[in-house]
Amino acid sequence: MSIHFDPDRQAAGHRSTMISVAVNVVLTVFQMAIGLFAQSTALVADAIHSLSDLVSDGVVLVANKHSQKAPDADHPYGHRRFETAASLIIGALLLSVGIGMLWNSYTKLMDPSAIPKVHSIALVVALMALIAKELLFRYLLAVAKRVRSSMLTANAWHARSDAASSLVVAIGILANLIGFPLADPLAALIVGLMIIRMGWKFFFVSFSDLMDKAVDDVTEDRIRAHLLSTPGVYGIHDLKTRKLGDMIWVEVDLEMDGTLSITEGHAIATEARERVMRHEPVLDVMTHFDPVKVNGTDTGTKG
Repeated sequence: MSIHFDPDRQAAGHRSTMISVAVNVVLTVFQMAIGLFAQSTALVADAIHSLSDLVSDGVVLVANKHSQKAPDADHPYGHRRFETAASLIIGALLLSVGIGMLWNSYTKLMDPSAIPKVHSIALVVALMALIAKELLFRYLLAVAKRVRSSMLTANAWHARSDAASSLVVAIGILANLIGFPLADPLAALIVGLMIIRMGWKFFFVSFSDLMDKAVDDVTEDRIRAHLLSTPGVYGIHDLKTRKLGDMIWVEVDLEMDGTLSITEGHAIATEARERVMRHEPVLDVMTHFDPVKVNGTDTGTKG
């Protein structure tokens, strides 16, 4: 059964994202309240980071709903690129959060005397947030791998970026408590760069997919092998691929015996299409019949 017909895919995405929403609501409220009480600007910043996860979750919920809609008159290829667009937005969100953390760290480094000594309860909350975010990341990534969703993968890594932020906050608070206030902004600077790197990765990959970038060479070689293994296919050329969400759209010219009837050629093309879709996450394979001389010199694979 082709994975794009899996009825559990949308439900898994919705369920995992709602769990992420619940975790982030609790963390945002708790971190903000304790951060203000304990005079921990780092914990307040981490609460804002958790709030950005809520925005990310909202984007995923909307995209997960719309990407599964069937093709219609205005979208004959379906709506799967909602997922790609969602990954693009999540990447941009990660970039903005990372840049914000860099700026916050820079201002602290410029005036370390303005960093107050925080209450020890802030460290406990930061560690609790770290554990919660790491567990959430592992859960979301497991679901993303099971249903093969780049959108859910992006959201999982956003949770991991927040876990890294909580780790930095915990280290910064601990250093603050023992008399080293500069450790907080320096560590936050490093994590800010890590978040920017992750955001750029998701943004660039999603942007490339929206520009109809072909699949990687390994995947294309597998698709080529499935087509060439079909009885009656003597060669292929003009193989084109592009991403539609997490699925692949394929177009190819099949070289077949020129003496075949239309019915026979159609049957071979149908078998070639089904072979590809049985083994790869391919949404459809558009084929064109190119007649060749089976015993002639022009039979074989071109390009």
